[in-house]
Amino acid sequence: MRFRHPDGSTVHLAYCTNVHPAETLDGVLAQLRDHCEPVRRRLGRDRLGIGLWLAKDAAHALVTDPAALRGLRCELDRRGLEVVTLNGFPYEGFGAEEVKYRVYKPDWADPERLEHTTSLARVLAGLLPDDVTDGSISTLPLAWRTAYDEQRAQTARTALRTLAERLDALRELTGRSIRVALEPEPGCVVETTRDAIAPLTAIAHDRVGICVDTCHLATSFEDPHTALDDLTRAGVPVVKSQLSAALHAEQPHLPEVREALAAFAEPRFLHQTRTATPAGLRGTDDLEEALAGDTLPDAAPWRSHFHVPLHAAPTAPLTSTLPVLKSVLTRLVGGPHPLTRHLEVETYTWQALPPELRPRGRTQLADGIAAELTLARDLLTDLGLKELP
Repeated sequence: MRFRHPDGSTVHLAYCTNVHPAETLDGVLAQLRDHCEPVRRRLGRDRLGIGLWLAKDAAHALVTDPAALRGLRCELDRRGLEVVTLNGFPYEGFGAEEVKYRVYKPDWADPERLEHTTSLARVLAGLLPDDVTDGSISTLPLAWRTAYDEQRAQTARTALRTLAERLDALRELTGRSIRVALEPEPGCVVETTRDAIAPLTAIAHDRVGICVDTCHLATSFEDPHTALDDLTRAGVPVVKSQLSAALHAEQPHLPEVREALAAFAEPRFLHQTRTATPAGLRGTDDLEEALAGDTLPDAAPWRSHFHVPLHAAPTAPLTSTLPVLKSVLTRLVGGPHPLTRHLEVETYTWQALPPELRPRGRTQLADGIAAELTLARDLLTDLGLKELP
């Protein structure tokens, strides 16, 4: 979906396909048929943006076979879909029964991460619509925080500089400008937007910036205005933003609140949980750990890294951090010029929701994704953007 900003520029809105498990190119093609096109039809649009997730095997197939890449581009066109951004965070196995810590491997100190992201950039340059020259790729925020010493940090910085040089060369070769965005996430080396400033200014290249995920930002209790002001002052570009909402518990000391939270403690994904205390941010790596005894102080609200559907907040006594998303979006695109032009709805946890909230089959899932995109569209038009055909 495309929108015209009051300054005349185009802002792109997509939804991320990591909600649909697929490890191979055939699986990606099936996603387009079974999920993405039905969502577009529900929205009544001739064109729908998707934030494509390509696992390593699918990316390898596309980057090594020009005919396969042309075939994917033709299939996108045929189904009324377009791609300007990729989710390059998960490497493989995102549809596994247990993902947890595995999603952070390989990290930016491992050669596989550089090669995979380079492949994604080359693929994206071939998938961009004819009238679009700028693409974006979100990636993990360097590494999970453990086993990350100065030597690995230096290796990661070198890898990102090498990537930036390759992106420069890709621009010269294709005329397409691809930028990569570190995505701060609780528990990682770069947990907050402030954590991103030092490594990104050390790399000092405009092809490497930040992806502001509104669920992650809210989970870490960051103030949106302070976070974006800090990035602006530091000259760190917001390459893209993922529109998502975290799980919020206002009174976690109450038994009924803990019982409600327990329904969201599930075995597939990691749900880092945080609370703000007078001594600073406290947290656990997973929601189940937070609920175990007195591991996490409960005198103040908890937020958990669980991407809940944008249009359907959990029932009381829980809620979502949708107000944080709205505040971020206002700053990102509500001013005289957009701070980013790539927005991506990313709710990958539909099948991890408590059983009574999960979609039953493809039809309900498509309905839910379309409802999220409708909400995002309405927020954008309320900010003065005009939806384009």
